[in-house]
Parts: sequence; structure tokens; C-alpha cells
Amino acid sequence: METIIFCGIQATGKTTFFKEKFFKTHIRISLDQLNTRNKEQKFIETCLLTQQAFVVDNTNPTREARARYIAVAKENKFKVIGYYFQSKLTEALTRNSQRMGKENIPEIGIKGTFSKLEMPGWEEGFDELYYVEIDNNNFIIKEWTNEI
Repeated sequence: METIIFCGIQATGKTTFFKEKFFKTHIRISLDQLNTRNKEQKFIETCLLTQQAFVVDNTNPTREARARYIAVAKENKFKVIGYYFQSKLTEALTRNSQRMGKENIPEIGIKGTFSKLEMPGWEEGFDELYYVEIDNNNFIIKEWTNEI
């Protein structure tokens, strides 16, 4: 089984990417949906116990944020795959401005996440790592090269 961890600031296409690539095969774990770490933990535990593949669809901007998911996945013999979403602040702010309601994130929140953003690396424990960018509303997936 596998755990997929998304990484990138808000409004970089993570949830849309999930819907396009993993909706039919993986459970979506998202604090936007679950609201609390306690609920998130219970959903992850259920996925691990039932050997169900899942995607952590949060910003996961720091190595520390990603480490909690990587550790528990590895302990349960899940493959860990990371997707880093190109995080250009101006583009994310533009996409965010087109969102309505709760989906529209205050600009200060996006800038705060951007200021904490740490690039993922193999040393974190990923089995596979990819770079995702948006070009003409299409996702371009590239293997991770440690160069952005």
C-alpha cells in the first residue's frame, strides 16, 4: 500500500490533482475537510489498519510537518510518495482570488505558508518524489531532481 504526501502552498492545485489522479483509488485525508488533527489521526489509523492507500492533501510546508506522516507510513510498511506542487506566490494568489467562500484563503495565510515552505528531499524517507507544475490548466509531473 502507499501513502501519498502533497506539499505546496494553498491554491497550487493539490486538491484538483487529487480528484484527477487519485479519487478512485485513494482516501483523501485533508484538514480542510476533517478540521482537527484528532480526526485526521483516526482516519489515517483506519487506512493503515485496513491497508487502504491514502493521500495527505494538506500544505505540509515543512520537513517536520511531513515527518509525522512518513514515520507512521514506514512503520506500517506503506510506500511513501511525495508530490511537490510548484509554489509561485503570485500565481497562487491569482488562483486564490478566483475562489469563492471558504475556499478563498486570506492572503496572509498563503504568504505565511510560503514563508515556511521547505523543499522536500529524499533524506526525509520518500520512496518516490515528484514535482508538479500547472501549464495551460494541465498538470505536468516530473521526477524529482533536487533542482527547481
